[in-house]
Amino acid sequence: MEFLKGTKVYSILTGACPVCHNESMYQESNSYKLGSTLKMNKRCGHCDTKYKIEPSFFYGAMYVSYPVGLAFGVTTFVLSYLILDLSLIITYCIIVAVMIMVLPIVLRISRNIWINIFMRYNVDTTKKI
Repeated sequence: MEFLKGTKVYSILTGACPVCHNESMYQESNSYKLGSTLKMNKRCGHCDTKYKIEPSFFYGAMYVSYPVGLAFGVTTFVLSYLILDLSLIITYCIIVAVMIMVLPIVLRISRNIWINIFMRYNVDTTKKI
């Protein structure tokens, strides 16, 4: 994944600081620890970027979570119904199960996309301050 460092894709997929890519934005690296899935550091320890730009900043991530969740749902549908040729009832059950299982990932990816819309990578911050 290091070959993507310096791109928004790297920050979105890893949850790294969108400005320096040197530190995770999240307090807990495991998104499946449900009590701390969305707990974020206030600032980057490397470049001092403030993650919560304004109060309720990440409410906008709700708008991003819909297409991200839809991508997981459509992919599951295509795999189970069109490729594996399962019945619609079984396909529906599989989609529901997959959506429940990937919810923490969808939440984090949505936040990562949202913050990367407003911030960009800065090469100058890769050096320790």
